[in-house]
Formats: sequence, C-alpha cells, structure tokens
Amino acid sequence: MSPENFFRALADETRLRCVVLIQQMGELCVCELTEALGLSQPKISRHLATLKAAKILQARRDGLWVYYDLHPELPSWVVSVLQETVLGIQNIAPFSTDKKNIVSISNRESARCAI
Repeated sequence: MSPENFFRALADETRLRCVVLIQQMGELCVCELTEALGLSQPKISRHLATLKAAKILQARRDGLWVYYDLHPELPSWVVSVLQETVLGIQNIAPFSTDKKNIVSISNRESARCAI
C-alpha cells in the first residue's frame, strides 16, 4: 500500500469517519455505520467499497449483512497512523458523536439490521 493511496482513501470525511469507528469498535455492519453516521446505505456502501479496494478494510458477508473490519495485512505504519489519528480526533465532532451513536446502537438488545 502506497502512502498516496492510503491518504487519498482517507481524505473523504465519510470514509475517515467509517475507519475511525471501525478502529475504535472493531468489526461493524453496514447498517450500524449507516445509523451511527446518519447517512444513506448506498452512500456508506460506496465509501466502504473504496476503502476495501484500497485494502484498508476487509468485508465479510453473513446472510443479509455485510461486516467491515480493518484489513489484517495493514502495514505497521498504517496501523500506527490510524491509532494516533483516533487518539487525536476522538473528542472532536463528528467523531465523538459517531462514537456515542455506535455505542448506543450496540447497547440496544434488539439491534437488528438489514441492508
């Protein structure tokens, strides 16, 4: 992975918000990201596809749901950049709001989602 491709993929606010949430929470479903960010499913899916193509994320299908997580073969410099980025921005909106939203979603017992 080239630094140019990595930073280009994260230059979009929606993609950065998705990666930050996944870095903080671990594997997340498209529907969880859609609800947490307050954006449409097609928009989230399009951005996740870009992150997957850049090999920042990997996807796993489970029935109707598609789950995304950080790619297991990320170079160590990318992991370090993501960790430092999350530490630096986690208390700034919209990232802090996204985290509150996803925690709220995770805490709901009946949180079922369909794509």
